[in-house]
Amino acid sequence: MTRLATEFWVHAYIKRLELQNIPAYVMAHGDNTAGAVLVKLATLDGQACLMHRTYDLQSGELSWAEMSTGPETEVDNLIVKQRSFDPDLWVIEVENSNGEHFLGQD
Repeated sequence: MTRLATEFWVHAYIKRLELQNIPAYVMAHGDNTAGAVLVKLATLDGQACLMHRTYDLQSGELSWAEMSTGPETEVDNLIVKQRSFDPDLWVIEVENSNGEHFLGQD
């Protein structure tokens, strides 16, 4: 199976959100071709959810899973910690009070 370069996927995802009038920003630029991606969903009430991509070894399917949820400052601290382990990591911040992120809706 051919995979998209991470940079291409990030730009397409942000464009998809933009078309729905949902603000999204690249907070950390990782490796252009193979960097992992974290998506922080800020619900604009001091809370946030951090999503990451998971891989099912049995089915070979990729899906998005919640990595953490809670106060935005705690989620931000987790992102800093993850970036210290993986400098090639992309971080996208989505701002939506309704909690819509459109991940996994290909």
